[in-house]
Amino acid sequence: MSTRGAHQGRGPLAGLRIIEVGHMLAGPYCGLLLADMGAEVIKIEPPEGDIGRRVSPHFIGEHNAYFASLNRNKQSVVLDLASPEGRSALEQIASTSHALVTNLRPSAIKKLGLTYQALQHCNPTLVCVALTGYGLDGEFAESPAYDYVIQAITGVMALTGDPDAPPTKAGYSAVDNSAGIFAALGLLARIIEGQGGQVDVAMYDVMLSQLNYLAGAALNAGEVIERLANSSHPYMVPAQIFATNNGWLTLFITHDKFWQKFCVEIGKPQWCTHPHFATMTARREHRDDVLNAITDTLLTQSASQWVQRLAPLGIVVSEIGTLTSALQSDLTRARNMVVQLGDGSVPLRAVASPLKFEGHAVNYALPPLLNEHYNKVLEAR
Repeated sequence: MSTRGAHQGRGPLAGLRIIEVGHMLAGPYCGLLLADMGAEVIKIEPPEGDIGRRVSPHFIGEHNAYFASLNRNKQSVVLDLASPEGRSALEQIASTSHALVTNLRPSAIKKLGLTYQALQHCNPTLVCVALTGYGLDGEFAESPAYDYVIQAITGVMALTGDPDAPPTKAGYSAVDNSAGIFAALGLLARIIEGQGGQVDVAMYDVMLSQLNYLAGAALNAGEVIERLANSSHPYMVPAQIFATNNGWLTLFITHDKFWQKFCVEIGKPQWCTHPHFATMTARREHRDDVLNAITDTLLTQSASQWVQRLAPLGIVVSEIGTLTSALQSDLTRARNMVVQLGDGSVPLRAVASPLKFEGHAVNYALPPLLNEHYNKVLEAR
């Protein structure tokens, strides 16, 4: 198999060629992770393009901000996969590729022949990843699946928010992003195995797996997992958000030694030995007493003042910021987590890859224009 690619010689996945037949978020995020690590990712789009090209109202030059955030470092090829010509071109690309990832609906995946069974004749070592809502096959396969719906039916929404508030979705696309990560993991695992084959990644399965210890409590102890006020941890006290006289504070105390440091610093040394407060078990059993006492104390100063006092002691504490404040923070700058795409001729920025490899710096290319690489990909082979 050829290993010539756009990212040859750069990154741990240089030499891998991946086909992405993805739209919106989950599939493109999988492709983005692989492209940032040096894989050549060929994005197959329908004639009208990935719908992600039109989602955001924000355009920077020719680039839609939503699409740009998920599709840098890729190549775009437009194919009508329902036509004989499009099918032939796909098989040509697949014959020299290592894997294909798609997040279309199962019926579309099968109809368009994006499975290992349909493509193995042109490349028996091809890995095909189907990223769907409820699996590629089975009685639930064709049920509608969106991030919102999966959060709803797996219990994520019922676990999020205050008890007196409506069930609440996570503030970002937790399901789509998590599924994209798992798809990349499964794809690479099968490539390392050295065999072609089908990989089945269901968004539903991914979210259930991430409820790990909560599911374990329900399965093994019959615990009914319910929402707790102020984003409280079910077992650790105090571990939640607190109001201060200026801003909100998140405080997470696990070990008793940090509890003791906390008590001394806030002028409540008696809590170190109080039978309701002294140990993790006691604090859990007397949650309301502990939280009422802490709440009153933390209201005496601002969130920033408490951070200045408690953080140097090793206590896990932070002000609650915004996405804007995070993007502009010293930490983000120190970690180089906001990057310019391309050569700077288009003022298009994005959040960087979270993976950093010694000796490898990602070249953050602009997202492809629609069908920009048709000739390069198909006429060169």
